[in-house]
Amino acid sequence: MSLKSTIDADIKAAMMAKDKVKLLALRDIKKAILIEESKPGAPDELSETDEMKILQKAVKQRRDSAEIFKQQSRADLLSKEEAEIAVIEAYLPEAMSEEELQKIITEIIQQVGAKEPSDMGKVMGAATKKLAGKADGRAISTMVKKLLAS
Repeated sequence: MSLKSTIDADIKAAMMAKDKVKLLALRDIKKAILIEESKPGAPDELSETDEMKILQKAVKQRRDSAEIFKQQSRADLLSKEEAEIAVIEAYLPEAMSEEELQKIITEIIQQVGAKEPSDMGKVMGAATKKLAGKADGRAISTMVKKLLAS
């Protein structure tokens, strides 16, 4: 079952349960999927990687908003964003551990022949493709910097 059909089914369930937070988050995901599908040259069915990117982007947007609301002491809006993050993260695969991430990035560094921090671009390009949907871009970037600095 594709993400889109899963989301549709979950939207119906949230409507019946009158779960407004879940319903709002799921509708936002569905909207993002429909926008991506309606782009010129887009395939009829999104790949799993594309779906994961959409979900990660939605989580990132909400985390950024939550951070702003936290700085502004807006607990009401902060709790709403955190609740939506929890709903969206349920559709994402479990995040990689730091050890797994380090192992994969070390392999990528060896493959591309990176030796110093100025090679970060080469490593990031390969790492973001390989780890799409499995690790957050910020975590990848931090790990690449750490490994290239040592």
